[in-house]
Amino acid sequence: MSDPSFAPRPTLEAVAARAGVSRATASRVVNGSEGVRAPLVERVRQAVDELGYVPNQAARTLVTRHNGAVAVIVAEPETRFFTDPFFAQQVRGISKELTAHDSQLVLLLTEGVADYERVGRYLAGGHVDGALIFSLHADDSLPALARKAGMPTVIGGRPDWSDSSTLYVDCDNRGGARDAVRHLLGLGRRRIAHIAGPLDQTASVDRLDGFRDVLPDTDPRMIVEGDFTPEGGARAMTELLHRFPDLDGVFAASDVMASGALRMLRTRGWRVPEDLAVIGFDDMVSVAEWTDPPLTTIRQDIEEMGRLMARLLLRAIERPADPENVPSLSSIVTPTHLIVRASA
Repeated sequence: MSDPSFAPRPTLEAVAARAGVSRATASRVVNGSEGVRAPLVERVRQAVDELGYVPNQAARTLVTRHNGAVAVIVAEPETRFFTDPFFAQQVRGISKELTAHDSQLVLLLTEGVADYERVGRYLAGGHVDGALIFSLHADDSLPALARKAGMPTVIGGRPDWSDSSTLYVDCDNRGGARDAVRHLLGLGRRRIAHIAGPLDQTASVDRLDGFRDVLPDTDPRMIVEGDFTPEGGARAMTELLHRFPDLDGVFAASDVMASGALRMLRTRGWRVPEDLAVIGFDDMVSVAEWTDPPLTTIRQDIEEMGRLMARLLLRAIERPADPENVPSLSSIVTPTHLIVRASA
């Protein structure tokens, strides 16, 4: 008895015969081309389902000029990517949008020069249709690698260069930071410090600028740079209390850093918010609702921003080579919202 697992794969010719159409018509339906009448489309799709036909990706690429894959490039080492819930939420949003459009996600992480060379070779090899790049640091060469490969690219976060042709998706970091500081002032706090994120990233700079918009005369020593980790938040909080034992408010540039600050305060016997109010940024539920006390924070819709990145990139990929009379694509900045919990 023959093994059914070794049965020959159904061919496009078989699909066409089952549907009673020409091979060319079956090919147009399978590849998503227009110009086929609805009844014929339905017959071809039914034949595909009945036969279990799977298009040959290499042949399909020759027809459509698309690989059906997108590179997601994260400018962070594996240790940070797999421990920070921010990345999980953003990639979840990207994956959902790509899946809905029958496109694959190829994850590329970078840590050193060798990784950048590897990513550059991969992009130049034409394996993917476009690139989504996020968590960029100053003078990062990843966008240049994507441009050199000639592929559509969308950046996660506002880039630190002025280029109207660069597409990006970001949240209103500066406005959200202003809301956080105003909330602390509204609670009667007057000695307010800031735990900043890494200042080689535009999100951190924008949140620091928002803090300074509301408190322009703040002593520079009341601003300490962290690294978007709980340990970095705890170290920054320790340094701030050493400098200013009378602090009564802190705005941290991420929920993760705020969680580290709260843990340090608890070990020192500080009461939150009675002695010192704390606000974070992100509203990652896995962090903000499980801190002690639950964290007041600025919400950015991280998963939706991932969806928007993928959606914008797919639109860029599908644009015709001659963009005349085609509406231009624009970068997206999403709103933020203050979420009040027990910490402030």
